Amino acid sequence: MIQACIPKFGNPDVFRIEEVPDPMPGKREVRIAVRASGVNFADILARKGLYPDAPKPLPIVVGYEVSGVVDAIGEGISDDLLGKEVIALTRFRGNATKVCVTEAAIFPKSKNMGFEQAAAVPVNYLTAWQLMVVMGGLSIDETVLIHNAGGGVGLAAIQIGKKIGATLIGTASAAKHERLHAMGLHHAVDYRDANWPQVVRNLTNGKGVELILDPVGGSYWKKNYQLLRPTGRLGMFGVSEVTASRLPGILRFIPLVLKAPLWSPFSLLENRGVFGVNMGHLWGEQAKVAVWGYDLMKGAEDGWLVPHVDRTFPLEDIAEAHQYIEDRKNFGKVVLTCT
Repeated sequence: MIQACIPKFGNPDVFRIEEVPDPMPGKREVRIAVRASGVNFADILARKGLYPDAPKPLPIVVGYEVSGVVDAIGEGISDDLLGKEVIALTRFRGNATKVCVTEAAIFPKSKNMGFEQAAAVPVNYLTAWQLMVVMGGLSIDETVLIHNAGGGVGLAAIQIGKKIGATLIGTASAAKHERLHAMGLHHAVDYRDANWPQVVRNLTNGKGVELILDPVGGSYWKKNYQLLRPTGRLGMFGVSEVTASRLPGILRFIPLVLKAPLWSPFSLLENRGVFGVNMGHLWGEQAKVAVWGYDLMKGAEDGWLVPHVDRTFPLEDIAEAHQYIEDRKNFGKVVLTCT
């Protein structure tokens, strides 16, 4: 099989494409012949040496999600799974033409989507579902602020929020606003405007919002918390601001720590809540996550869930895919394809 290996931390050009023996599934595992795999910001942080949950030691192969066909099974797996088209969360090693995962980590691919669209579902849609439905408890009469609305999680959140019937505000560069409105966003705000918090306040008649999805971190944490109206919830799922620092390695987190608000049980008695989401820490809850996956596949069957793939790259061009995301060129998901 072919895999994209990271032999050392650095820029996208560190990737090494190599041929290695096919993996063999263990007990209660299946092997997937990968047709497509999603690229996520966590992959980029891992390549830079900034993702604490990345596999160790170097060299490593990352990749959290794939779609493909089951082509081998391990002990305890029904023969019925052979040849099935599936979607899977992969605890790394998804940037390859074959990968082994536990049976609990897969769910059937909807016939309403191709393999490339399917690879856009696991991380982005499960994250958005956890943020908005499971932990965010968003309801039809509420307003949600979606940061980086043009990214993979952002577009997933727009579709879920539209299905719920909530009012949707999103931040993105001005060039993306027209497309976001076409996808169902009610109000688009330019994040490069230093006064964006006041714009959000004006859109809500000074009341603020009930739910905020924040993948940025740093200075955004305080600004977002101040935008919550009573019963509001701040859902944090990333710290992309760390990439803006020029400090070496883990020292990049220092500015974020200095900007972090000091929440306490007493400050949270203001009828506002804060929570964090990290799909990489839910491997022990695969049965629970699988239920969310089946709910999302029902959404695909019903027609309201339609993953938006911005661009695909062959696995061999993974360096170009990473650079494309780092340059903020993507509108939606970037996917790697395998032939």
